[in-house]
Amino acid sequence: MKKKNVFYFLGFFLLSFSALSQSSETPKLPTENDYYKMVTLPIPEGIILEGGGVESLPDGRLAVATRRGEVWLIENPYMKEGKNPYFKLFAQGLHEILGLAYRDNAFYVAQRSELTKLIDRNGDDIADVYETVCSWDLSGNYHEYSFGPKFLPNGEMIVTFNVGFFDPEWWIGRSKVKWRGWMVKITPEGKLVPYATGVRSPAGLGFNAEGDIFYSDNQGDWIGSGFITHVEQGDFVGGNPAGLDWASEPNSPVSLKRNDITDSGKPLFEVAEELKNKGKIKPPSVWLPHGILGISTSDIVPDKTAGKFGVFENQVFVGDQGQSKIMRVFLEKVKGKYQGAVFPFREGFASGVLRMTWGTDGSMFVGQTNRGWASTGKAPYALQRLVWSGKIPFEIKAVYAKPDGFELEFTKPADRTTAEYIDSYAIKSFIYKHHGKYGSPMINEQECKIKGVVVSEDGMRARLVVEGLRQHYVHEIKAMGVLAKEEKVPLLHDFGYYTLNEFPEGEKITNIVAKYSPKAKVTQNKAMTTPTKTASLDKPKTAINTKTEKLTPEQLAAEVSLGKQVFQENCSACHALDQKLIGPTIKEMSQIYQGNPAAMIQWIKAPGKKRVGEAMPAQSHLSERQLKLVAQYILSVK
Repeated sequence: MKKKNVFYFLGFFLLSFSALSQSSETPKLPTENDYYKMVTLPIPEGIILEGGGVESLPDGRLAVATRRGEVWLIENPYMKEGKNPYFKLFAQGLHEILGLAYRDNAFYVAQRSELTKLIDRNGDDIADVYETVCSWDLSGNYHEYSFGPKFLPNGEMIVTFNVGFFDPEWWIGRSKVKWRGWMVKITPEGKLVPYATGVRSPAGLGFNAEGDIFYSDNQGDWIGSGFITHVEQGDFVGGNPAGLDWASEPNSPVSLKRNDITDSGKPLFEVAEELKNKGKIKPPSVWLPHGILGISTSDIVPDKTAGKFGVFENQVFVGDQGQSKIMRVFLEKVKGKYQGAVFPFREGFASGVLRMTWGTDGSMFVGQTNRGWASTGKAPYALQRLVWSGKIPFEIKAVYAKPDGFELEFTKPADRTTAEYIDSYAIKSFIYKHHGKYGSPMINEQECKIKGVVVSEDGMRARLVVEGLRQHYVHEIKAMGVLAKEEKVPLLHDFGYYTLNEFPEGEKITNIVAKYSPKAKVTQNKAMTTPTKTASLDKPKTAINTKTEKLTPEQLAAEVSLGKQVFQENCSACHALDQKLIGPTIKEMSQIYQGNPAAMIQWIKAPGKKRVGEAMPAQSHLSERQLKLVAQYILSVK
């Protein structure tokens, strides 16, 4: 699994701030922790619990497999009656376990060179039998990780194989031995069956709510950014061609050949169209923009908790090891292809999020590690439990593609007035290059014009009529001006990214009337004028509060929401709400600089060094408007 340093400079500029003046009416905005609380399980001294696999057992215990080749059974992982969990070593001596499954009273683990079945014959909670189900070749390269297994209903198992990384650059993927860079099936009898290729670092594999196979990959050579995608037999997914070295094998289901893939730099969907007569190339179902929603995509788990984890049943949660967080994905199938939207969900985990599983009570256990793989969570390993508080956050629950735009569904009623303003939203589209270099910038960026908004009577849905949507492109959707009907607070996460692989059929809305907020400017839908990620904010769509004038609660909430958006896109890799990452926490900065507006902008422009470690570089890429919005957000956090 590759690890690439996040852009260090993105978060350092918040190392020290002075604040804009705040009115006494500054609302205390909800945070992720208000809705989903982290409970850290204490790990006994001497146990290095680098979570490579996590599995909830029917009797309420938890099993954790580690990268150090051990499997631990944990009693009382819910810490009932205030008692600590009890750890017992079940198996040891295995090689870098990166997956764990339980079936018919036996554990199955993927280690470097084989799929192993672990059996306890006498019921003493210690494995008596280590049975090789299936083995495969290795070249000896450090990065030849093996992930899985995941069971299919028929008893077959899915396993994925990381490519090796070789010189002249450490990150260049090569498949030196058979089936590296592939997803394979393994039958109950132990036969390995090649299934699909194109994968590079396929740390996450799982299913959606319907039981279809998905896998995750992250940025690297031939892969512009992280993503998840649906996988079917014979697919070339992801885009890394290393595994095609074995496509000519008699049992390969893939017809594409290695020399079919050229370093054109075109988007993968264009490559797929050009080569459609040679093989089945499948672009991602949902792109996860690099640095914004992860840098090292990991596990995939569908919410089948029947409401025990909140209002996101049947959606998919996706982990990220590098940014120590979890994203949420809404999927829909349009003309036979999966597509959908990804949103932030929960950040601030203690270490790198690698594995997730559901507890018997509907909470989520999260196995974590960062040895050799840097993460924003600085603990070398951790096991945490994510518990829903029972309160419903104000979120964009889902985004549905429409023939003339998008329909947003909210978790709670939106204030219809703010939801009907077209300047409450912003949409732009972009895509990534498919080339042999490491990753890709966003290319072909284009602003989309919002022509009007139709809000349902109950405030639960907003239909956006949009001009300029592009098939196959990622669409950034922001709803920064929408407030909740009752609380008059902005969305907890006011943006998401929809990958539009297909346009649906259906009726279009005609004769729509655009409504603007009272202070909106006529330049609302002009193209962005700077190359920064949040360039659309440089030309304000509403009156900007550049002075100390008193804002209404609604106006201030909208400003704070915009600031949160800028913060998440530029600063969240190094700064979290209440957990120390690379820089100080948001709460710490808010406490230090409340009521001190004088030095703020100057500090960001020319920061000094106040702490041990690397100094914060100047953030010249952010505009005056963006800096003030970020400060508004930070100072709203109490």
